[in-house]
Amino acid sequence: MIPVLVFDIETIPDVAGLRALNKLGAEVPDAEVAQQAFDARREKTGSDFLQHHLHRVAAISCVFRDDEGFRVKSLGSLEDGEARLIQDFYRVIDRYTPQLVSWNGGGFDLPVLNYRALVHGITASRFWEMGDDDRDFKWNNYLSRYHTRHLDLMDHLAMYTGRANAPLDDLAKLCGFPGKMGVDGSQVWTLYREGRLQEIRDYCETDVVNTYLVYCRYLRLRGQLTREVYDAEIALVRSSLQALEARHWGEYLALWG
Repeated sequence: MIPVLVFDIETIPDVAGLRALNKLGAEVPDAEVAQQAFDARREKTGSDFLQHHLHRVAAISCVFRDDEGFRVKSLGSLEDGEARLIQDFYRVIDRYTPQLVSWNGGGFDLPVLNYRALVHGITASRFWEMGDDDRDFKWNNYLSRYHTRHLDLMDHLAMYTGRANAPLDDLAKLCGFPGKMGVDGSQVWTLYREGRLQEIRDYCETDVVNTYLVYCRYLRLRGQLTREVYDAEIALVRSSLQALEARHWGEYLALWG
């Protein structure tokens, strides 16, 4: 089978970048640097959500499904910097040329990853292949919104109509899956400043599992999985999570029922 890579990122404000752009010295605390950016953004747009290039990647979590089974993990370690996480993500694509699956990955995750890769001088040749070295990529690559090597489920299910977009948490729960477990993206900056990066990674991992489960339901919708194969895949996800010792998986499974 073609490997499937479901991915999600969690981000925090790029404080170092904001300092440089706004000419703020080291005497200004990180929280104040970020707050100034939030306030300016809110005044301009009504929302404090920063532009993509002003985010820094704090965690990247993935589901990887291939002939060897189902795995879920966060890339790198708690000590690894942003550049290492991003390079690891693109290395997986370089090695496996997987089917990428995301929820709003085209609208947020991939643009952030691309900007941050550019900042760090990272190479991502397979991701950026457009047919120069592999003709198959001329007609189906990771970059085009309407190609399928990257499937942004949110965008696709909404028929590429922004007003029809649905939150992953809502759709996962409507399909009978656990959804989010008390944490959402708006809390990540607070958790990060409190030194709770592991909780951020745990939360991100549950999001990619939710996305994979919805992806399986989507394949069933398209008729690409029979009922029997779909049921077996969902059972594989359950059993794989039951074998993991981390506490958040016990909580996730309890919500699943």
